[in-house]
Amino acid sequence: MSKKNKKSGIRHLIPCIKGYWLPTVLTPVLIVFEVMLEVFIPMLMAAIVDGGLNRKSDFVLKEFFSPELIADQNLFILTLGGLMVLSALLSLTFGMIAARTAAVASLGFAKNLRRSVFNKVQSFSFANTDRFSTPSLIMRATTDVNNIQNIFQQVIRGLVRSPIMMVMAAVMAFRVDPELPTIFVFAIPVLALTLIVLMKWGYPRFSQMLKSYDKMNSDVQENLISSRVVKAYVRGDYEQQKFEESNAKLRKNMVRANKLFAYSNPIQMFVMWGCALTLYFLGGNKVMAGHLGTGELTSLISYNTQIISSLAMVTFMVMGLSMTRVSLSRVNEVLDEVTDITDTGDPELHVGSGKVEFRNVNFSYSKNPDNLTLHNINLSIESGETVGIVGGTGEGKSTLVQLIPRFYDALTGTVLIDSRDIKEYSLFELRESISMVLQKNMLFSGSIKENLLWGNANATDDEIMTAAKHAQAHDFIMSFPDGYDTQLGQGGVNVSGGQKQRLCIARALLKKPKILILDDSTSAVDTATDERIRTALRTELSHITKIIIAQRIASVIEADKIVVMDKGTITDVGTHDELMVRSSIYREIYESQMEEGK
Repeated sequence: MSKKNKKSGIRHLIPCIKGYWLPTVLTPVLIVFEVMLEVFIPMLMAAIVDGGLNRKSDFVLKEFFSPELIADQNLFILTLGGLMVLSALLSLTFGMIAARTAAVASLGFAKNLRRSVFNKVQSFSFANTDRFSTPSLIMRATTDVNNIQNIFQQVIRGLVRSPIMMVMAAVMAFRVDPELPTIFVFAIPVLALTLIVLMKWGYPRFSQMLKSYDKMNSDVQENLISSRVVKAYVRGDYEQQKFEESNAKLRKNMVRANKLFAYSNPIQMFVMWGCALTLYFLGGNKVMAGHLGTGELTSLISYNTQIISSLAMVTFMVMGLSMTRVSLSRVNEVLDEVTDITDTGDPELHVGSGKVEFRNVNFSYSKNPDNLTLHNINLSIESGETVGIVGGTGEGKSTLVQLIPRFYDALTGTVLIDSRDIKEYSLFELRESISMVLQKNMLFSGSIKENLLWGNANATDDEIMTAAKHAQAHDFIMSFPDGYDTQLGQGGVNVSGGQKQRLCIARALLKKPKILILDDSTSAVDTATDERIRTALRTELSHITKIIIAQRIASVIEADKIVVMDKGTITDVGTHDELMVRSSIYREIYESQMEEGK
């Protein structure tokens, strides 16, 4: 399978019909009955006009009625009129039921597809997530899925209805008169050529339009997330201009794409009315010559409308398919993404003491051995030890600790916990035994208590308070009128940076991990509070292996050992006193901070 076919295929869609096969199959069946009855109505009208009103000796459907019924004009008209009403009501009923089953099927299908996309994103490693922007993923799970949902509904309804209507109407038209319907032979190629051209033009235009959507959503999201920075730097005008540009580009691409629909409609109307005028002219001559009944001509006009409308609907749907093809490709890019981190570990294997070891580890975000972020890392951290990691910005400190819970996998070398390769553990067991407070602290909408329970959903109130006290968060929590029931805004916008960090530390402690990783997680905390947190970690949680990344030497000065990193390598490991003697990098950092503190 080619790459193009791989991205635009529908193999991911079939499983999403699971649970909704009955309405999916029932819809086209109902549509068939609806169309049969709808196509039958013009024939009944022709019989009423020619056989009932004009008393023509030969008219369509004559063979289906008894001579006695035909002889009684009033009874004949009333009978056929009743059949027309009954056919219309039944057609309406079948159409309404089909509309409901199509809606149930398409909405259920979309629900399953959105769930597949979301579950796939949940399985992504950090490296997978890095390949997609957040706004793009949101667009793919919402707008693109909605586009696919709409075309799915059109396919099980319209793409069944239109061809059947076209074929049955053509058959009935030829039954009325075998000559006049040949004009459709000239009409169909015109619409087919229109369809081919519009499809060829449509795909790149719709693709560009959806990319413009991604860009505009990215600008909006970035502005909202960074609203405080925008206001602090008085860059509102700049952000507004940037949005105006992306919004204008989206409008331009939308207009360019939707022009195709504007072009298709007049072409369809031209063909439809051209056929109708031709039928009126040729059919009128045949009526005047006595070779065709007035009712038969009327039915031919009705069948002309049905046939051309069906062709127009097919054209419209194919245009929709052109746009949906882009959405399907974008959704498939997510579903086809090969997850970098595979969970092949033993679910029965549990982390014991929490000893961590790096053996000859190399890492590259681009997976390029010539562009390494970490070089030949060898490090052993004993169970219960407190290890500090220091170094300049961009030296690989955060990257190093993110290898432990397998947010990324090493390019070469091995990371071990309790002398076992971390790949031997299931991802659930591995990450369940590790608590990590990242540089960017994230809290969720809800109460403080609900946020802390992320660490342990079954934690008691006493356990929650104990964790909060160790993180030096209890006092400020109790200063709020609602205490632990205080509601937090999205991202914790109604608490300070230092309070947010302490809540994240409390959440991590509540998990009762074997390994605790603090990635510069006290940078917004004052030194006195930082000291109290470190004291609690040292005295109350001495059994936990603690890895602390810090910019401030004071945060790791009492660690059992300190790792110094420079340009993605470990340059030295030792205690504060040892590093002050032999590590120029460490000594330079320490002295610069001491100078700043004077």
